Amino acid sequence: MRVTRSHIDHPLAVGQTLALPEDAANHLVRVMRLREGDGCVLFNGDGQDYSATLVTVGKRDAQVRIESATALDNESPLHITLLQGIARGEKMDLILQKATELGVQAFVPVNAERTEVKLDAARAEKRLAHWHSVVVSACGQSGRARVPSVAAPQSLQDAANGVAAEALKLTLDPQGEHRLSTLSAAPGGVVIAIGPEGGWSPRDRQALAAAGFQGLQLGPRVLRTETAGLAAIAAVQARLGDLG
Repeated sequence: MRVTRSHIDHPLAVGQTLALPEDAANHLVRVMRLREGDGCVLFNGDGQDYSATLVTVGKRDAQVRIESATALDNESPLHITLLQGIARGEKMDLILQKATELGVQAFVPVNAERTEVKLDAARAEKRLAHWHSVVVSACGQSGRARVPSVAAPQSLQDAANGVAAEALKLTLDPQGEHRLSTLSAAPGGVVIAIGPEGGWSPRDRQALAAAGFQGLQLGPRVLRTETAGLAAIAAVQARLGDLG
């Protein structure tokens, strides 16, 4: 039977009884239809699943008792960061959701020269909160107990220059110097840079090259932004991580 998991942004401990936040209570009680005495699993990003029992259920609130804690060991040994050119609405959500399922540990949304989505400060803050909720939901569904970080949107140059020097830095390029067979693990993990819907401009590619990014050949076809990152993550995970 599928376990109902819900994220709680709160310290958790065995034996503790606590009131669920409104969104978690709504999900468990009104969406999943759980009642008093039913079990669920909570996680807060510390690497553990907490088995809990609903002890009281009201019209707008619910309380749970934490029964036990189980440390999970399902994080990829390969630390992958995705530098993703900001895409429109559902495309960006899809990228974040599926990349979380594939084991990405950090996301950096970037504004490139051909980025079609323009966010002012207020919109950027709202989108960041939304993106975080997408990642949290994907963790709940995929069984991850550690939540990947989602950085605030930033320029491509700032994001590229902020990558650790010891990381393996890749961007897809049909004429790139790397194939999957030539990749080897690096102490700083892997950083994959994927362009926005309009692709990387020549100046973007120059900025990536100056920051040490190398091209990875991943087949002869041009992939859309919502396909490219997921294909690259899966391929690199199969080569250096825990897929396969």
